[in-house]
Amino acid sequence: MSNGPALRHYLQFSDFTADDYGYLFERAALIKKKFKAYERHQPLTDRTLAMIFEKASTRTRVSFEAGMYQLGGSVVHLTTGDSQLGRAEPIEDSAKVISRMVDLVMIRTYEQTKIESFAAHSRVPVINGLTNEFHPCQILADIFTYIEHRGSIKGRTVAWVGDGNNMANTWLQASEILGFKVHVSTPSGYEVDQSIAGIRSADSYRVFKDPMEACRGADLVTTDVWTSMGYEAENEARRAAFADWCVDEDMMRAAQPDALFMHCLPAHRGEEVQAEVIDGPQSVVWDEAENRMHAQKALMEYLLLGRQPD
Repeated sequence: MSNGPALRHYLQFSDFTADDYGYLFERAALIKKKFKAYERHQPLTDRTLAMIFEKASTRTRVSFEAGMYQLGGSVVHLTTGDSQLGRAEPIEDSAKVISRMVDLVMIRTYEQTKIESFAAHSRVPVINGLTNEFHPCQILADIFTYIEHRGSIKGRTVAWVGDGNNMANTWLQASEILGFKVHVSTPSGYEVDQSIAGIRSADSYRVFKDPMEACRGADLVTTDVWTSMGYEAENEARRAAFADWCVDEDMMRAAQPDALFMHCLPAHRGEEVQAEVIDGPQSVVWDEAENRMHAQKALMEYLLLGRQPD
C-alpha cells in the first residue's frame, strides 16, 4: 500500500481535470527527455504494478511494463489464464486481495463495470488499460503526441473517422475537458452513444454522414480498426458497412495542410487506412505508440506520488 496522495483512479478520461492534464503533459515531456538522455528517473523504487489482462495486448503490456521498470518499480503480469475477474472469485474479493500486495493496478478488460467494481474495492490506484467503453491512456498519449508536434490542442479540430467505439467515446470526453472540437463520421448503426461517452452536451463535437466533410479543415485525422476486440463475429458485416470510411489521401488533402494522422494500432492497411497515409509524411503513429510509455510513466508517478517538483 503506497504512502502517497489521496487515492485516485484513472478509469476514464473525465476522471481528471484540464489542470491535471496540463501537469501530466508537462511531466511526460520531462520524463521522455530524461529517457532520451539516458538519465535515470526512478521515483517508484520498491513499488509494484499488477497488470491484469483479459484482452490481449502488445503496446499496453510493453508500455506499462517497460515504463514501470524504468521508474524503478517491478511488475506482476496476470492473464485470463491466471486470473479470471469475477469467475474464479468475485471481482470485489480479487480487488481486496491484489490491492493489499501491490501499489498500483492496471486492468485491460471488457465491460467498464468490471473495472469500476474492482476500483471500488481497491486500496490502491486502478488504471484503465482499455475497456469496451473507454481507452483513456491511448488518448492521453495521442494528445501528448499532438502537443509535441503542433502545440496546444485547445481550439483545434480532430476528425474521427470509423467506428463509434471506446476511442471515439474517449476523444469526446477529452474535447469537453480540453476545449477542442471533434468531427465524428461513422457508418449508420455504428454511431457514438453520447450517454455511454458520458458527456454533458454536444457542443464539443459535430456528426458528419460524409467522412470527407468530417476531415475538412481538421488539424488531426484519426481512426481505429473497424472491428474492435470482442466484436470479431461482426467482422464481415462491418467490412461492408465501413467500406467508405477508409482514411485515404483525399481525406488528408481535405484536412489542414499540416494535419497529422494518428492510429492507435494495430492497423490494417487497405481497410481503415491507406498504406500511403499511415506510412506517409503526415503520420505520427510511431511517435504516438512510443508516447504511450512516456505518458503512462507520468500517470503512474502522479497517481502514486502526486505532483513532483521538476
